[in-house]
Amino acid sequence: MIFAGKTAIVTGGANGIGRCIAENLLMAGATVHVIDIDIDAGRKLEEHHENVVFFQGDVAEETVLAVFADTLARPIDLLINNACIGQGGIHTPCSYADFEYVQRVGVTAPYFLTSLLLQRDMLGQGAAIVNIASTRAMQSQANTEAYSAAKGGLLALTHALAVSLAGRARVNAISPGWIDVIGYDASESDHRQHPAGRIGTPNDIAQMVMYLCDGEKAGFITGQNFVVDGGMSKLMVYHDDHGWKML
Repeated sequence: MIFAGKTAIVTGGANGIGRCIAENLLMAGATVHVIDIDIDAGRKLEEHHENVVFFQGDVAEETVLAVFADTLARPIDLLINNACIGQGGIHTPCSYADFEYVQRVGVTAPYFLTSLLLQRDMLGQGAAIVNIASTRAMQSQANTEAYSAAKGGLLALTHALAVSLAGRARVNAISPGWIDVIGYDASESDHRQHPAGRIGTPNDIAQMVMYLCDGEKAGFITGQNFVVDGGMSKLMVYHDDHGWKML
């Protein structure tokens, strides 16, 4: 088990992509601290897996992150900043408070949690930090300003931290595309619009996390963003080309 004896944190790790990441790390031998607002899902995760330590709390709150950091007994080797939320955008409308909250979850929390670990000497030497961003940092649908801005900020934070933590930790980002986290009944067209031939699964993202966390395989990689979207963001779309229609 490649992460035996390692200690990890996964924010937003009780559901969806975060849960899949946490379970992969557990299967690889790590002890995983999960912080999430969903107490029921977090408790179920603890019931189904050994070596999970669940902490219920909102990462947008400074005091919550500080208390969470106080619960850690060992330096963190693997930090996965996964938590985020939507809240819409300019047509919703997304209020000042809504927009700010999304930034606190998606950008401030990854920064401040990393800072807390560093200040308390709880960021392990040679640690790996992986920030879960999104292709929405680089392309958008209408009314997604809050989420898109947070993910764009997270990409910038990734390369900034990679430079600041040089020699202490490697810091990278993953930008998922369309990942099915709810058991969506995808059509043939949903799959075919991806050059890879299908929409993504949480495990597609978790496997990239596992690679980036492996110091032997990915030890020369830091400050980078890896797009995992089945090639969809590389597909050029023109009206009346291959059946595409602008309605």
